[in-house]
Amino acid sequence: MVDNGEEKLLAMARHIAKTMGRNESMADDILQIFSNFDARFSLEKLSDKPDELDPRAPTALQRSLKSLDRRISQYLAADHPIWADSADSSAFLDSIDELMGIIRDWAPMARDKSVASYLARADDLMQQAMFRVDQEFRSLMDRGGESFELTRHFRNGESTGDFCFDSEEDEEVAEGILGDGDGIQIPVAQPVTDYNILIDALPSGTINDLHEIAKRMVAAGFEKECSHAYSSCRREFLEESLSRLGLQKLSIDEVQKMQWQDLEEEIERWMKAITLSLRILFPSERRLCERVFVGLSTTADLSFMEVCRGSTIQLLNFADAVAIGSRAPERLFKILDMFETLRDLMPEFDSVFSDQYCLLLRNEAITIWKRLGGTIKGIFMELENLIRRDPAKTPVPGGGLHPITRYVMNYLKAACKSRQTLEQVFDEPALPSKDYTKFDDRAAASSSLSVQMDWIMELLESNLEAKSKIYKDLSLSSVFLMNNGRYIVQKVKDSELGSVLGDDWIRKHSVKNRQYLGNYLKSSWSKVVGALKMDSGTLAPSAMKEKLQSFNMQFEEICQTQSTWVIFENQLREETRISVAKILLPAYQKFIGRYQSLPELAKRTDRYLKYTAEEMESRITELFEGGSSGSGRR
Repeated sequence: MVDNGEEKLLAMARHIAKTMGRNESMADDILQIFSNFDARFSLEKLSDKPDELDPRAPTALQRSLKSLDRRISQYLAADHPIWADSADSSAFLDSIDELMGIIRDWAPMARDKSVASYLARADDLMQQAMFRVDQEFRSLMDRGGESFELTRHFRNGESTGDFCFDSEEDEEVAEGILGDGDGIQIPVAQPVTDYNILIDALPSGTINDLHEIAKRMVAAGFEKECSHAYSSCRREFLEESLSRLGLQKLSIDEVQKMQWQDLEEEIERWMKAITLSLRILFPSERRLCERVFVGLSTTADLSFMEVCRGSTIQLLNFADAVAIGSRAPERLFKILDMFETLRDLMPEFDSVFSDQYCLLLRNEAITIWKRLGGTIKGIFMELENLIRRDPAKTPVPGGGLHPITRYVMNYLKAACKSRQTLEQVFDEPALPSKDYTKFDDRAAASSSLSVQMDWIMELLESNLEAKSKIYKDLSLSSVFLMNNGRYIVQKVKDSELGSVLGDDWIRKHSVKNRQYLGNYLKSSWSKVVGALKMDSGTLAPSAMKEKLQSFNMQFEEICQTQSTWVIFENQLREETRISVAKILLPAYQKFIGRYQSLPELAKRTDRYLKYTAEEMESRITELFEGGSSGSGRR
């Protein structure tokens, strides 16, 4: 007895001899060559000619086997596709069915040596038949794709055609078949806006023929060979589809070495490709498998996994390479897009990859999706480091808005447009399994994201406090904090940041900004107002003149200096000017009234009174104009 592997080898040798030999004599010569080449190919083993009727074996078995050998052998030796003629394919399958019936019926009597000998020949003949139907199976798969009718014209520089769809509506939203430009046409799905479609990339007649072959191969014990033949052909279709969608086969190292601009473009292609794959291509492959292997669920599941595994791994490996790469803050938004894309496709992963063979692919998708979430958290940590490392060396001219403030606040404002996704990332352990998108808005106020944002704001404020100390003038330091504090609060109020941080945070920081204004008024104008202060008693005219001269000098100096300072926001600038006027003008008007009441000074009022109340108010409106147009809010 020979083992199963050697039986297959011998069957292949016999099949080659029958195919290449034009007659029985030439076939015998080829078998003789095999015999001389390798001892395993002895003529005794290679011979498949039935002996003359063995008187020891049942006559019916001998005659049936001899008849089947003659009929099957003529198809094995055919130099044209058997399935080119439906009559030939039906007759060939009928012969295989008869052969399987003989083996099944006589197997219980295999202990009889004469029966066992003929059963061995029957097994050998079955091996040869299976080799041929394997070839026919592959040929049908290839011809089915090649013969797919191309009915669409060139559009936007690309050749397109028609798939078979479930309905006319599906056909209207699909994008057909792409052409090579060299005469080879391969069915490839294009990105579409409506994903509620399925594609049949093989004609129905071909699918039926494949099913009939698959039934025989599985019944004869050639399940793995059949699955391999099927998956190798369909896998090529999927790989070509991804290639036509512009997705490159990149290693992790190649992805991580890409320039960010190039990687952004590749991420865009990846999102389209994985969405198309999970919502159209893979479901279509699942349905095709189920139609070819109807009634053979295990084979269908195994074949589907083999078809989709390579493309799925290619798609997931790209996402993994991005996830483990650089965590520079500018990458956040594209990685958020990738996270959301995978999250939204998780129901498809669950439904399309639902069988035992696809479990590893499904689990890997979930792992990489969560890894992208970890990368998003890591990017926020890198943002924290960026704030900490921003040096407090050179002051911003005029106490204006610092670049780090504008960068961080615009960054967080843009990030919070994806607030629900970020909530999901930072609260991920609390999410129920299988519920990939649900998030309770009521939890936002106490969510991990709000804690994260509050911490970043605290780091930014500490950084700005340190930067304010490099100003030698305390008043300018206060203006700097007023500008940056106001900008921060306005950005929070005008975006989703307000919902994340909450109303209490906004009130608290609005109070802090008013304190900055109070500090400015105290450090800038207390001494000036103090120059106008009078005791309850009557001052001598000379003392009054000295006070007025001192006031004029200080006021002029402050106005000249602070007219070059910056308050970027119109409303804050007006509020500050009004606050200055409120503390300065009443004191000045009171002093002038006392000054003019003295007879000794009343005659020489014009000499010492440089400003009327209106003129002073006009000078106050000139404060904080310096460079304001260039330091505007954005």
